[in-house]
Amino acid sequence: MARRLLWASLALAPVTILVDVLVHPDKTVLFVLAAASLVPLAWLIGEATEHAGEHTGPRIGGLLNASFGNAPEVIIAVIAVNDNLPGVVRGSMAGSVVSNVLLVLGLALLVGVDRAELDRRSLLGQLGLVILAVLLLTIPSVAGWHGDPNRHSLTLLSIGPAVVLLGVYLVVTIADLRRRPAHEVTNATGWSLRLSLVVLGVTTVVTALISEILVHSLEAFAKAAHLSEFFIAIVIVAIVGNAAEHGGAIVIARRGKMKLATEIAISSSAQVALLVIPVVTLVSFAFKHPLSLAFRPIELIAMGGAAAFVAFVIRDGRSRRWEGALLIAVYGGLVVAFYFAGDR
Repeated sequence: MARRLLWASLALAPVTILVDVLVHPDKTVLFVLAAASLVPLAWLIGEATEHAGEHTGPRIGGLLNASFGNAPEVIIAVIAVNDNLPGVVRGSMAGSVVSNVLLVLGLALLVGVDRAELDRRSLLGQLGLVILAVLLLTIPSVAGWHGDPNRHSLTLLSIGPAVVLLGVYLVVTIADLRRRPAHEVTNATGWSLRLSLVVLGVTTVVTALISEILVHSLEAFAKAAHLSEFFIAIVIVAIVGNAAEHGGAIVIARRGKMKLATEIAISSSAQVALLVIPVVTLVSFAFKHPLSLAFRPIELIAMGGAAAFVAFVIRDGRSRRWEGALLIAVYGGLVVAFYFAGDR
């Protein structure tokens, strides 16, 4: 039933584009339509990478999943960079890290098997990478707490941490791929490789168009809803951009595959911290206003604190439903803090 709804909701994307071109409605309507459209698009990107992985094997399939699974977040961030909305970019990326590690993991623990065994070593390793990323991001962030956080000197200072983060990600990813079987290709029973790649390409292009509508209507929606752009970026945009990982982890947890579900939630946070943030930063130098990694204290505390708290919760390598409820409650508390933080 859920899959049928997702297939049907793909019609929202062309409807949103046509409404934007032909009707020119209120920006708040466009924001809602665009946000709703991105959810099934993110799901379809996940589906296409999964089917492609059936033909390429786990190594290339893993790279496809890492590259395209975060495509909506990267596209939204790059468009926001082009529109000179650095606060929205940083907020959405910080929100992605926090929502994956608290909200998605919490929901997975809550609906999944109680007291199931988890891959403690892998999960703690991924959380350690998130904490490392936060420590590196502190370097340009502290300098941004005084004066203009988007000044040119800070954008240059951000290059170093971005390169180090990307290097760490590549080293960890290559080491992980070498540990996987090289020739294990499953019997593909779904889409052909050509169809998977075509769907992936078309969906990514449509996602870019919808993301542009979302970003261009964000300011108007913020004013109409009496919410700060920071709150919309760190909560709403972050959740929408991670829709594929969110839904996938929860569905897998309900099927009892707790190791996989928790791995998806936490590794998604690590991918944002070590892949999305540096890639968007380095790509931003192709635009008029490059991005500085001058995160606000509340963003750094939320990311680092969430990773450390989750590491403490899962330290025994067992899932517990009450721990899932606790993580969701902590995320709810952070959402309240984000609401009162306001714009920079």
